[in-house]
Amino acid sequence: MSAQKREGSVLSVASECVPLVKTGGLADVVGALPGALAPEGWEVRTLLPSYRGLVERLDGARDVWAAPDLFGGPARIVAGSVGSAEFYLLDAPHLFDRTGGPYSVAGSDHPDNPERFAALSWAAASIAAKGDADGWRPDVLHAHDWQAGLAPAYLSWAFPGTGVGTILTIHNIAFQGIAPAAKLMRLRLPSTQFHPGALEYWGNISSLKAGLITADRVTTVSPTYAEELRRPAFGMGLEGVIADRGTSLSGILNGIDTTAWNPATDSAVTPYSATSMAGKAENRKLLAAEFGLGPDSGPLAIVVSRLSHQKGMDILVDALPGFVAGGGTLALLGSGDSDLEAALSTLAARFPGKVGVRIGYDEDLSHRMFAGGDAVIVPSRFEPCGLTQLYGLRYGTIPVVALTGGLADTVIGATPASLGAAAATGITFHPVDRLALTRALDQLLHLYADKPVWKALQKRAMKADFGWGRAARAYADLYASVAAE
Repeated sequence: MSAQKREGSVLSVASECVPLVKTGGLADVVGALPGALAPEGWEVRTLLPSYRGLVERLDGARDVWAAPDLFGGPARIVAGSVGSAEFYLLDAPHLFDRTGGPYSVAGSDHPDNPERFAALSWAAASIAAKGDADGWRPDVLHAHDWQAGLAPAYLSWAFPGTGVGTILTIHNIAFQGIAPAAKLMRLRLPSTQFHPGALEYWGNISSLKAGLITADRVTTVSPTYAEELRRPAFGMGLEGVIADRGTSLSGILNGIDTTAWNPATDSAVTPYSATSMAGKAENRKLLAAEFGLGPDSGPLAIVVSRLSHQKGMDILVDALPGFVAGGGTLALLGSGDSDLEAALSTLAARFPGKVGVRIGYDEDLSHRMFAGGDAVIVPSRFEPCGLTQLYGLRYGTIPVVALTGGLADTVIGATPASLGAAAATGITFHPVDRLALTRALDQLLHLYADKPVWKALQKRAMKADFGWGRAARAYADLYASVAAE
């Protein structure tokens, strides 16, 4: 394949993907890639674990690969489609047909996660190297996060010389797929690669590190995060490995599905647009009623988030009383650390009619929150890309974000200069601490009180373009490059 030819086939390997399975933003991104890349001439098939009940959801299901013993039991790959998307499901009941989530049950990781996702990676490398029973074989293997990190490593060490290009995308480096060194042979990894320059990570095995050193290219999900990963504060012990990749590391900013997330056509909400905002006022009224929030002259802020230290929920707990005292109200949807769930529920009890909290996740409710909220608060300590702020922009729900990662790449903070130039789309703050967030929330209160400025800010936010077009072109160029090599 020549470097100029922008077409081919890709095997995308991940642990989750909409519409089949989702625990977070990874699923949205992996699910969006096939449709976004089709206009660029790239056919994408997505390989996932066949968690309980998934095979039955495929149309045209057929067996295309089998192994008599894949890390402890027989396995097969079932190919089929869901809508226009083509899937491979790794059906290995001994690994994936179980209760609980994709990664854990009752709050604890499945103890055989190293084997489970090594199996996914092995199957991916095998398809890339030898093709499936239908004769399909990709030009590029695209692995996502630690769960697929061993795929480029297996292709390099167990199936060398295939000519298939490999890409590893880091969606969140905080999760690295650590396994004890005693599992080296069990995971079909060569002992010659167990050293600090390859698999070894502080005496253990890291599947993410294996992918980082063997993939032809490494990407992450925003340009700023790509730079941050070179620093100890963000690299989580892998900053040296990242730095060694040099120019083969790049950041490609995620997009969002602008069809699914469109306030003018969203079936879950009263429709509105940047030119006719009446529907947003109706959505705000309905959202306030749904969360038991009383009428107030201040902004109704929302939070839709995993409740964790990474997401800055602890500083939100500290800053929230001042925001409420200033006239703001909050509707929160999320789950996570039990202490943060308890602290936020306590605030809801302390401020009835001012703070509403729902523990859990509900996709339709999240749409109603973006449609009805005035602002969305995203105080993350680090955020590789983030989709929440992009949904906020799309719905005219002004992002209040920490200045890190993809948040810094997508939100133009309101300053005297950016407001004067009619460029601001949100509110940014740094450092990530209670004082800075308190000042940002104070700015939200003041901007919201100035209705002409606020409405102009909303309209600019809604006109920001964060669909998949730009990212798809960048991925297509990257695919063409590694396939040519």
